[in-house]
Amino acid sequence: MQTTSSVRRPTYSSLSDNPPAIAHERISRARLSQEEKTLGQYIPLLYHYNMLQDEDRVGAFRDAIELNVRPGMHVVELGGGTGILSSLAARCGAKVSCVERNPELVATARRFVRDNGLEDQITVIHADATQYVPDKPVDVVVCEMLHVGLLREKQAQVIAAFKQRYQRAHGPALPRFLPEASILMTQPIYQSFDFAGYHAPLPMFQAPRLDQPRTTEFAALSPYASISYDETIPMQFSVRENVDCVREGSVNALRFVTQNVVSIDMKTEQAITWPNQCLVLPIETPFDIKAGESIAIEFAYAAGGSIEDLMESIRVSRCDVNA
Repeated sequence: MQTTSSVRRPTYSSLSDNPPAIAHERISRARLSQEEKTLGQYIPLLYHYNMLQDEDRVGAFRDAIELNVRPGMHVVELGGGTGILSSLAARCGAKVSCVERNPELVATARRFVRDNGLEDQITVIHADATQYVPDKPVDVVVCEMLHVGLLREKQAQVIAAFKQRYQRAHGPALPRFLPEASILMTQPIYQSFDFAGYHAPLPMFQAPRLDQPRTTEFAALSPYASISYDETIPMQFSVRENVDCVREGSVNALRFVTQNVVSIDMKTEQAITWPNQCLVLPIETPFDIKAGESIAIEFAYAAGGSIEDLMESIRVSRCDVNA
């Protein structure tokens, strides 16, 4: 649910779990662990304003839903929040099951659905999305628990668990997933960490725009994972690669970029995309480098894991030309 302000990106040529359902189980605040609260699985109502007012996020999902949803379809939204994405499907004529774990958001979504006159089309279900199994087949699944690098939030785990339970209940054919894919990328950079003359290299988020005057790129974006949500979803990422440096200067950070392909219009051969905010992580030992030299990059983390764990794994250095 990480929000951003962005510009639509062009299409990519290739994109290349098990107790019974508890759809109507009461889930108390006391059962939510501190880790879940810390890692973004229990997002307070106050923060949902940022998602509602993010025109690029809402617009991308609106376009994708209008492309894929038809009257009479059954749509499931996993992690429905305030219900805005469910409302987009309902306005296309679908019957929507909106699954949300946070009891405060369940009550809020039900009120908003009623106030918008959509209570006959949207059912807000108080359940853990990792445990939910619909009682009838589904045409489209919407799940926006996205964070740069698939960190913090549980997009990967929720969809993987849903697919496993769904196929047990309804057979091998899967519904369409929105988003369809996520492309995870990284690149070495120089980032100015000077603030009013105070040097403070710390993790930071950055809007996915080309105009970043405090950032200098030292290599092209390098994809390290292309995830199609209707296929097997990796739960671990381990990267060791060398990239070519394109300019002389000092490298002091690694930038993570995630492009989400919400859907693809096959008729127009255009992708509907929405990028998360970029994540800039300072490296332990900055170094100077020249154009044409190679930069060694190494890191590892788990899907849904913490930024701190990722930071501890990062190793970035100039390749030894004599090695």
